[in-house]
Amino acid sequence: MDVYPLFQALVLGVVEGFTEFLPISSTGHLILAGDLLDFNDERGKLFEIVIQFGAILAVVWEYRARFGKVLAGLPGDPVARRFVTNLAIAFMPLAVLGLLFGKAIKAHLFAPVPVALAFILGAFVILWAERRTHTITIHSVDDIGPLDALKLGFAQACALIPGTSRSGATIIGGLFFGLSRQAATEFSFFLAVPTLGAATVYQLYKERHLLAWDDLGIWVVGFVSAFVSAFLCVRWLLRYIMSHDFTIFAWYRIVFGIVVLATWQFGLVDWSNP
Repeated sequence: MDVYPLFQALVLGVVEGFTEFLPISSTGHLILAGDLLDFNDERGKLFEIVIQFGAILAVVWEYRARFGKVLAGLPGDPVARRFVTNLAIAFMPLAVLGLLFGKAIKAHLFAPVPVALAFILGAFVILWAERRTHTITIHSVDDIGPLDALKLGFAQACALIPGTSRSGATIIGGLFFGLSRQAATEFSFFLAVPTLGAATVYQLYKERHLLAWDDLGIWVVGFVSAFVSAFLCVRWLLRYIMSHDFTIFAWYRIVFGIVVLATWQFGLVDWSNP
């Protein structure tokens, strides 16, 4: 039995789980990791989308009490209805813009060098956000209104550019819009559920011809490793933001982007899509 595909699945699952909810772009890391592991064909790209479901379940499990309370309260609890409405509103910009421009973006920007450039540009946005005066007007997710949700949705839509980071765009956008660090971070977690869930279902349906029983092993390994690593990451990030800002992630993005550009420029790594 060839164990290398299982190794590829394990590495990509861990990369997905540890990067999905940090402001460092899971898509960018998966593109680069897939390129290095030679798992960047159509089958590999589908795998990268689907293992996101493991990361989604990590959030659902971490906040299972909150989601259970919302589902139970939908018929009569205005707070529960506002929570679901806000997620729906915030989800729409990325969904609409993704349908309109997703194909063109994948054709031109899903490559290591554009991703590296997005890493660096995104880092400067984070540094700018952390150096400006942060006036908090929204202290918890329950304080978010429909207009706030729409603005956060447009911030998340910036992540259509690979290397930007879906969670990073939502969190940093939240800081610009007056959310506390915890409210912005938690809303990015909650918004991941409909966003990544819809992307997973859509891609599974669209690329169903690529699914095969022979790949069941790599799906299981990737799913489980993404779930475990995402769960650990979510727990860690919630503790981290209690006493730290996101500056360290900006410097990581700059260093990572420069390394990718340097290895490409000097031919140290044969990136497949320069």
